[in-house]
Amino acid sequence: MWSVVVVSLIFILISFLVMGIGWMVCARSYSDQEKSTPFECGFDSLGFSRIPFSLRFFLLAVVFLIFDVEVVLLFPFISKSLCQFNLMLVGSGYCFLGILLVGLIHEWKEGSLDWAI
Repeated sequence: MWSVVVVSLIFILISFLVMGIGWMVCARSYSDQEKSTPFECGFDSLGFSRIPFSLRFFLLAVVFLIFDVEVVLLFPFISKSLCQFNLMLVGSGYCFLGILLVGLIHEWKEGSLDWAI
């Protein structure tokens, strides 16, 4: 019983010792506080937060996410069809691709993919 208590106290002592050494070593410099501020997508975090945001950038990000998820969802169809041919699997894969193709054509007709304007 005492050996468990002694080992636990040793572990706690070592933990506090390592935390204390880390606290002393990480002497923070407050001369350049701008390095510790968050930085996102090239926007200055110290400036005005209500700057106009490019809608084209947002649409590009949404289209990228849609096609990224598409690749993730198509990967099991491809890997499974390489192992064995199943007509139901191939049919559901083509159905999924057809739905994605209809969505792509809709975005194209709507003008969401026109970046030259």
